[in-house]
Amino acid sequence: MDVPLTWQLAKLAVSIGVVLGLSMIAERVSTRVAGLLSGYPLGTAIALFFIGLELSPAFAADSAVHTLAGFTATLALGGGYLLGGRRDGLAGIALGTLTGLACWLATSLVLTRIDFDRVTGTLTTLAAIAVFTWLYRRVPDIKASPKGGFSWPALALRAGLAAGIIFLITGLAHVVPSAWAGVMAAFPVTMYPFLVILHLTQGAAPTATVIKHYPAGLGSLLWYALVVSLTYDSLGLWPGTLLGFAAATLWLLGWTRLQRWWRERRTPSARG
Repeated sequence: MDVPLTWQLAKLAVSIGVVLGLSMIAERVSTRVAGLLSGYPLGTAIALFFIGLELSPAFAADSAVHTLAGFTATLALGGGYLLGGRRDGLAGIALGTLTGLACWLATSLVLTRIDFDRVTGTLTTLAAIAVFTWLYRRVPDIKASPKGGFSWPALALRAGLAAGIIFLITGLAHVVPSAWAGVMAAFPVTMYPFLVILHLTQGAAPTATVIKHYPAGLGSLLWYALVVSLTYDSLGLWPGTLLGFAAATLWLLGWTRLQRWWRERRTPSARG
C-alpha cells in the first residue's frame, strides 16, 4: 500500500514534537518526571495509530496484544543501555546503544515465539517491571542542569532519530507478522532519542536517572495498549486512541497521587 505524503509528514511532525517536549521537561523540570512521562503512550501511540491507518485497525489491534508483552523488551533495552552507557560522551552513547539494542533484540526474539493473549502479555510485563524496579533501586537520582535553548545540531539529531525509528517500525509492519509489529510498536520511539540527547548534553548520570524511573511509567503504556487492542477493530482508530489516552492518563494521575501519599506517609516517620 502506498502511504500518502500527508501521513508521512504527520509522522515526522508528531515524532519531533514529542521528543523535544521530553527534552524540555528533563532540562527544566526534572529527569524523574521525564522518566515517568517516557512511559506515557507517546511513541507506542504513534506507531500503533499509523500501523492501523496504513494497514488496518484489526491488524493494529492484534499487534497491540503483542505490544503488551513487548514492553518487556523495552525494559531490557533500558537495562542494557544503563549497563553499557556508563561513560560520558559519544563512547558511552555508542556502547549503551549497542548493548541496549542487543538486549532488546534478544528479548524480542523470545517474545515473538510465544502466543500471548491480553492477560499473559500484561502479566509478563508486570513481572518485568517488578524485576527492573528492584534492580534499579540503588541508581541515584541526578538532576539535569538547565540549558539555555536548543542548538540546531541537537534539533536535527532529535528529529532524525525519532522520525527514523517511526518510519522504520511502520514500514516493517507492512512485511512482518502482527507479533513482530506489536513488539516493534513497544520500542521506545521517543525515549531512546531522548536518552541519546540527554546523554550527549548532560552525561551518563542524569540519563541513568531517567532509565531508573521508566518502569514506574509503564503502567500507562499497558493500559493504553490494552484499551487499543479492545477498541481499534470495533470502534475505529480515533475513538480507540482517545479512549486509550484517557485510560493511560487516569492511571498516571492515580499512580502519581499514590506516590505522593506514600512519600507524605513516610516523611513523619523519618523525622521521628
